[in-house]
Amino acid sequence: MLESSSDPEILRWRHRPPAEPAEAEAYIRRRAGGWTRDERCTWAVCEPTTGEMLGEVELAQLDLCHGTADVTCWALPAARGRGMTSTALAAVLRFAFGGLDLHRVTYAWADGNVASGRVAEKCGFVLEGRQRAAWVVDGRRVDVHVAGRLATDA
Repeated sequence: MLESSSDPEILRWRHRPPAEPAEAEAYIRRRAGGWTRDERCTWAVCEPTTGEMLGEVELAQLDLCHGTADVTCWALPAARGRGMTSTALAAVLRFAFGGLDLHRVTYAWADGNVASGRVAEKCGFVLEGRQRAAWVVDGRRVDVHVAGRLATDA
């Protein structure tokens, strides 16, 4: 978890991750509390043989009444290019649609984040549009791609 705070790609595309052990512990407690409150579901993505944490996938903005959620993910360098993020996200989608009975999951990524776009495509998300100048990346406004996946999608 702490390794994510020094990775340039993670720092570029997401909010500041925990940098100190106490921050990481608080982060994990918040994520665990999200499960309890039915607000979010978060998974660590781990290397299958060593258990080393390589990333995270999260269902956030969980709305069980409407059957919707947003999904986010990130990966450390050791996981990139190996298909681990796509595999983990596909498993989370199976849980979202099968276990939580969600109808729709939304995935958004900043313009220029090619890897996130590839993950969305591999996992069957359908590009629905672009939000102009919606996020700040590297101190400048960037467009955000928004894609959706429905439980009824193949």
